[in-house]
This record gives sequence, C-alpha cells and structure tokens, in this order.
Amino acid sequence: METRPPAVMEDLRARIRAIERPLRPGRGALPFGIAAIDRVLPGGGLARGALHEVAGGGIGATHAAAAALFSAGVLARAPGQVLWCVTRADLFAPALEQAGLSADRVIYVEAGDDQALLGCFEEGLRCGALAGVVAEVARLPMVVSRRLQLAAESSGIIGIALRRWRRPADAADFGQPTASVTRWRVSALPSAPLPAPGVGRARWFVELIRCRAGESADFMVEACDETGCLAVPAELADGSAAPAFGGSRAAG
Repeated sequence: METRPPAVMEDLRARIRAIERPLRPGRGALPFGIAAIDRVLPGGGLARGALHEVAGGGIGATHAAAAALFSAGVLARAPGQVLWCVTRADLFAPALEQAGLSADRVIYVEAGDDQALLGCFEEGLRCGALAGVVAEVARLPMVVSRRLQLAAESSGIIGIALRRWRRPADAADFGQPTASVTRWRVSALPSAPLPAPGVGRARWFVELIRCRAGESADFMVEACDETGCLAVPAELADGSAAPAFGGSRAAG
C-alpha cells in the first residue's frame, strides 16, 4: 500500500523550498570594489533586497567594533538614509563617520528589548525609501530571519543583522542556520607599521563564512576609509603575498 508523508512533513519541505529559492531578479548588488571579494559573490557584490549577517571574530569589543565599522562601510556606499537599531546606547557615531557613514544619514532607534528591536528591524526593511537597515541582535532564529529576508526582498534594500552577544555562551547562536544570504565574520588585525611613530590604517581579517549560491572565502583588507571603501594591503596588491588573499574554502 502506498504511504504518503504526514502533512507536517509536506509543510516542512515547502518551507525549505521557499527558503532556498533564488533571490528575486532585478535587485542588483552593491560591489565592494575589490575584485577578489566581488568575484566570489553572486552578482558581483553584496545582494540588495537581502538579509546579511555580520559578527566580530571574537567576543571582545575590538572585534565587535570592526564588525560595526564593516557594516557602516557597506551602507556608506549606498545612497540614502540608514536606520540603525540598538538596545544599548553605546554606538560611537564619530567612528561610523570615519567609515564613511555621516551622522546626517543615520536614524537611530533605541529599542527597549530584543523583541522590540526585531520589530523595528522588520518595519525598517519594509521601507523602500532607506538605503539599508542595521540591527544589533544577539539571537536570530530561523523564523525571524525568514521574516526579515522577506521584508528586505519586498523593498529591495540591504538588511544587516549585526550580531552582538552579552554573554560568551550566546555566541554559539551564530552557527545556527538562518535565512540570511551571506554571513560574515570580521576580526581586527594589527595595523601596518609606519616609517614614523603613529598608528597606521587598521586592518581586518574578513571571512565570508556563508554565501547562498556562492563559495566561502577569506580576505585580509585595510579597514574602511572615509568613503566606506576597503583596500588591499600594499604587500598583497603587488603580489608579494597574493596566496594569503582571497582564498576560497569549504562552506562554514
């Protein structure tokens, strides 16, 4: 006798197919302007109309700041206002300006708790008048991420879930499946030495640890400048250490 899967299994399969379907055409992408990064991203850049995740390479404040500045640099290169949602009033606006995102372009929302923040995130993503939305979130369940992805698709703007954790144990949530199109991890590196006393341009180790319809890769870059652009370190640009830059690897 032929057996049929239970209705719950059919519903689960339908949900998985919906999550895995390709992005809607015509949204385009926001290039980083660095060939090694853009060529591993479908469409040649960070997909518009999509949800992306960014986290620091560790639980320390230095790596968290690098992740925030990376996110600011992305949206600095997209014209329009940016909605930035937080639950803690510890965002340093002058640092965002140094990464190209000027204060007059940012609308700050301080939510009372994570649930309210996610609600602001979703509503912001549905507003097509924005360049993008950043929300500093600790946990990102699959169901919530799916709603955010659908909201971004409906407006065509970029959504960035900036993952921040109050406790080290919470960081394990970053490895759980979500509906985000890409997942990035940004770690601070020592800056390049200068010929005179002083601090050189900051450097980051940027890991693309998940990319829908693409490959994972990692890159060493110089941090965002005042226009939001990353740069290739000089010793990598001249080919002296090229194997260390833009290396593809197995998906995380």
